[in-house]
Amino acid sequence: MTATDFSREPEIWGKVPQRNMNFTGRGDLLERLREGLRSDVTAVLPDQDQGHVPRTLHGLGGVGKTQLVIEYAHRFKHEYDLVWWIPADQTMLMKSALAGLASRLRLPVAPSLGVEAVTTAVLDALRRGEPYSRWLLIFDNADAPEDIEDVIPHGPGHVLITSRNHRWQGVVDTISVDVFERDESIEFLLKRVRRGISRDQAGQLADALGNLPLALEQAGALQVETGMPAEEYLRLLEERVTELLAVSKPSDYPHSMTAAWSISVAQLRERMPEAVDLLRACAFFGPEPIPRNVFRQLPAEYAASSRFTRMLTNTIQVSRAIGELGRYALARIDSPDDRNQGPDRPRHTIQVHRLVQALLRDEIAREEWPGWRHEVHLLLAAAAHRQEPDDNATWPQYSWLVGHVMPSQIASSTDNRVREFAVNVVRYLYSSGDFKSARELAALLIEQWSQAGGDERHLLAVQRHLGIVIREQGEIQESYALNRRLLDRLRATLGEDDDETLLLLNSHGADLRFLGRFDEALAHDSDSLARHEDKFGPDHPRTLRAKNNLALDLLLLGDYTRAEALQNETYMAQEQAGSSKQNILASLNGLARVVRLSGRYREACDIGQDAYAYGLQELPGHPWTLRAAKDLSIALRRTGQVDEALDLARRTFDLQKNASGMAHPDSLAAALCLGNALRAAGAIEEALELLEETVKLYPRMYGNDHPFRYGCDMNLALLLRVNDQVGRARELDRVALDGFDARLTRDHHFTLTCAINLASDLAMLGETESARALGEGTLRRLRTLLGIDHPLTLACATNLVLDLQTVGETEQAAELREETMAAYERVLGPEHPDTLVAAQGGRIDFDFDPPVL
Repeated sequence: MTATDFSREPEIWGKVPQRNMNFTGRGDLLERLREGLRSDVTAVLPDQDQGHVPRTLHGLGGVGKTQLVIEYAHRFKHEYDLVWWIPADQTMLMKSALAGLASRLRLPVAPSLGVEAVTTAVLDALRRGEPYSRWLLIFDNADAPEDIEDVIPHGPGHVLITSRNHRWQGVVDTISVDVFERDESIEFLLKRVRRGISRDQAGQLADALGNLPLALEQAGALQVETGMPAEEYLRLLEERVTELLAVSKPSDYPHSMTAAWSISVAQLRERMPEAVDLLRACAFFGPEPIPRNVFRQLPAEYAASSRFTRMLTNTIQVSRAIGELGRYALARIDSPDDRNQGPDRPRHTIQVHRLVQALLRDEIAREEWPGWRHEVHLLLAAAAHRQEPDDNATWPQYSWLVGHVMPSQIASSTDNRVREFAVNVVRYLYSSGDFKSARELAALLIEQWSQAGGDERHLLAVQRHLGIVIREQGEIQESYALNRRLLDRLRATLGEDDDETLLLLNSHGADLRFLGRFDEALAHDSDSLARHEDKFGPDHPRTLRAKNNLALDLLLLGDYTRAEALQNETYMAQEQAGSSKQNILASLNGLARVVRLSGRYREACDIGQDAYAYGLQELPGHPWTLRAAKDLSIALRRTGQVDEALDLARRTFDLQKNASGMAHPDSLAAALCLGNALRAAGAIEEALELLEETVKLYPRMYGNDHPFRYGCDMNLALLLRVNDQVGRARELDRVALDGFDARLTRDHHFTLTCAINLASDLAMLGETESARALGEGTLRRLRTLLGIDHPLTLACATNLVLDLQTVGETEQAAELREETMAAYERVLGPEHPDTLVAAQGGRIDFDFDPPVL
């Protein structure tokens, strides 16, 4: 039996605040906590027993819940391979913190990208205990159980929750945290102050401060910094309590805390007034850590209107002020060690306890609150100045700022600089994959800005972003209606060629594509591209986005030659123009897709591998990386690499479904991809079960008359036929072919694929003449549309050979077979599954995979 190595560090240790080296006592609570963690979830709550605890402490912070779990994490870290801290009072912060584990767990997703998908992957890995089973997650300051129940991984590790909400009792194992016992308070003060205080004086202070740990910490810090005698502090404490009671301090604040805080602030004001101003500003941030770089010299655009301009130009003064806040225990100053200094973590943060924040705000006249909030808004906006929110290099900074957006009430600002920042936060949230938070913030901004008035441009901009978000969430009709109205309004308000109008013009083409109106989308995007080129030039990133959309329109209409040329041109230009990584990935993946649809499967695999590798490296877990994975799976399947295609399709479908649910365009596309891969692998029953469910969702998502709905029906028909339900397959294919004819015409790749499959249905039902006639017409059209060597053309020819043989046209069949087999060996090679099926006299089926819209 080996001895425990107490010097051992966890392999993963992240975001846990620095411990208070003055932590004392509470050994029994730490042991109870350790014992309680034999269950997987333990909540740390304020004590409900009010016997000897001042009534004003009930439910408040300051009793040391957070400090207790920090001490536990540091003291028992040798028992874990992974320890991770999660702020739980804002959903968007909680999921971002969980997502930050992805790279540490060696998952094929990233810490702060594609938040919903990445969080799901992290939780799954924790539940499975892979690669670590000895983990500890700490959810700090959770409110109601229902707020976080979906992100608690019930796996082999441990979960700690701090909360002021007693509703956790009865839900999980709970440990109540009371104020210190008197002896603990005395020991704490003697250790904190060290000199100039006797045990009797420490006892008097403990009694006066109600044994509240936060108040004791501030009292000890003040005496260390000023050398104030204990008798003087007790006198001031009594005076301050009287003063506070005289002005009717709110009953839910502990008087011991307010008095201790008031004395500390008064002393700090004498020593350094600027530090008090900085502290007051911190009261209007959120309670989460504030990056130190928020308090840096302001850009010129902000300097003239901020009260902090002069102070922030003096780095030494700012550093001293921050240091004073830490020395007086009015803020926690956290300088992460080397292991925590990843790209997603600032090197220095400032955090003010939420109770101290509340006390600070209460000392400021209400009419002054908007001014202080405005200062915070300017600091936040300046911290993101010139940082493009769709550039993933800026996402770590935005991820630290976003926790202060809602608490600082940024939606109340009428300052255009602040509103621009708020719009950028919405854009950051959905660009990084957090559509839910983006929608919530956008809705709040629209509601408040509509009532408050001010410059309409930012209101229109956030409405445009909302249209993008709801479309990405699968609400296609709603997005179209919103953007149609908004486009008319922008044209009337800002003009045809205003930047904001052009941005929406480019986005609105996607609405038309989602509705299946591909011809209209082509005309719309052609006009959009011309306007972008006139306004920005041919190589501007915005112009290249418009060009990428036009290439997609051409692909959807089957014009693969022009689509490929435009897509290749766009991708090469985006690399040179410094476009965002999402746009580069979208273009590269679009190129792989159009090459595949052109029938060059090996090339499509090569390009698709590059696209997927780029996504994993630069945007792991992002929606565009999942799309690249799906398209690569299709290309692998087409080249005959069925096992690899199935494995990738299954993983992609699971990630996509967990991230977005099934009622989402990407989830439906991933389901079809998986169904097709299962069929190719011979798992007909599983594929049929998946497609039977998916086919119900396509009309709900796209409507009854959308090409993608017909494509899904066509895939189900194929599975029904190979499962001996040929009559039902024929009816589905007939309806689908009529639908394709009406929406896309017969001379379209999708339509002709359906015609091939319907001919096979007819042949299996003995309707050979009809099968032959349909096959001959389809082959003529395919040779004209796609060429004689396209794999789809060859599949049609293979099937027609069989139908010609059946009706007695043996000479024509033999001639067609000879040229078809020669083409197969030339195009796909002798070992490709389609080549082998054709050689053995079998029929070849083709399925449908919906392109990204």
